[in-house]
Amino acid sequence: MSLQFIQDNKGNTTGVYIPIEEWQSLKAKYNGLEQKEIENNVELATWQKNILDERLNDYYLNPSDVIDFDKTVDDIEKSI
Repeated sequence: MSLQFIQDNKGNTTGVYIPIEEWQSLKAKYNGLEQKEIENNVELATWQKNILDERLNDYYLNPSDVIDFDKTVDDIEKSI
């Protein structure tokens, strides 16, 4: 199994990435995994979907009115 460990900026392991093919194989082997996946699937509320639709629509109408996320985070970190 080719797992990839995800680490935070301090080197602490915070998660594990499992390739989808291997995840499908695990779900086939262990029946309870698929049920857990279904139970953990969270559906967004209608009002949340509406907000996302509005924001996406704004972006599509004005794609040049966005700022770079990484640059913004860097700017905030420099100002602290």
